[in-house]
Amino acid sequence: MSAIVHRGTVSRWRPTLLIQASIALHVVALVLAILQPHEWTLALGAVAANQFVLTAAGLWPRSRVLGPNLVRLPPASIAQGEVALTFDDGPDPELTPRVLEVLEAHGARATFFCIAEKAARHPELTREIVRRGHAIENHSHSHPHTFAFLLLRGLRRDLANAQATLAGLTGRSPRFFRAPMGFRNPLLDPVLHEMGLKLVTWTRRGFDTDQGKPARVARLLERGLAAGDILVLHDSHAALAPSGQPVVLEVLPRLLETLRRQGLKPVTLDQAIDS
Repeated sequence: MSAIVHRGTVSRWRPTLLIQASIALHVVALVLAILQPHEWTLALGAVAANQFVLTAAGLWPRSRVLGPNLVRLPPASIAQGEVALTFDDGPDPELTPRVLEVLEAHGARATFFCIAEKAARHPELTREIVRRGHAIENHSHSHPHTFAFLLLRGLRRDLANAQATLAGLTGRSPRFFRAPMGFRNPLLDPVLHEMGLKLVTWTRRGFDTDQGKPARVARLLERGLAAGDILVLHDSHAALAPSGQPVVLEVLPRLLETLRRQGLKPVTLDQAIDS
C-alpha cells in the first residue's frame, strides 16, 4: 500500500454572497427586535423567509449559491472531449464487480463515490476499484438520511471519519465529495473547505435507483450529452429492469457505446481536473 496523501494548508474560507447576506439579515433582525420590540414579527418574518431560501438552495443539488459546486468538468477537459462517469452508494459485493467488468471491457475509467462504512466492510473490493484504474471519492461515512440537517460538529465528524476510512483503505485521501442525495445545508461548505474537499454534483443523472426502464434511464443520460458532462449512476440500490437484472447493467454498455460513437472519453474526476 502506498503512503497516504495528506492535504496542505488551505486558504481562508469565503462565504458566498447569499451566505453573507443571510448573516447580515440575521444581525439586522436581532438589532431590530432589541431596539424596536414591537417590530419583532417583521424581524421574525424576514428570518423565516431567509431560512426558506437557504433550505430551498440546499435541496437543489446543482445550486452554487451555498458554495462552489462542480456540475461540469473544466474547459481544458472539455476541449479534450472528456466526460466523467460517476457511481454512487457502493461498493456492493454483488453489483460493483459487474460494473467494473463492463467498464473494463470498454476501456473506460470512472469515479466511485463510496459510502465509507460499506467500503470498510468490503476492503478488497474497494482496493480492486482502485487497482483497475478508477478513483474512489467521499460519499459520507454512513449516508444518513438526515445529512442535510447536520450541524458543524456532525458534518465534521462524518466527513472526517469517511476521509480516514477511505484513505486507510486506498492510500489516498479523497479530493471530492458528493452529499447523500445531493442535499446539504449552508454549513457544509466551510467544512469541505477545512478538509480540502470539492463538492461535486452532476450535469445529468438517470434516476437508476427508481427507474426500472433501461431505455428511459439511457435517454435521461444521453439527451444533450456533451464533452464536460458529469453523469451519475449507482453501483448499489439499483432498480431492477424487466429482465430482472439491475438496470445499470443494461444501461451502462449502451451509454459507453454512445460515448464511443460521439468521440467522448470517460475519465476519472482526478484526470479531468488535472488535465
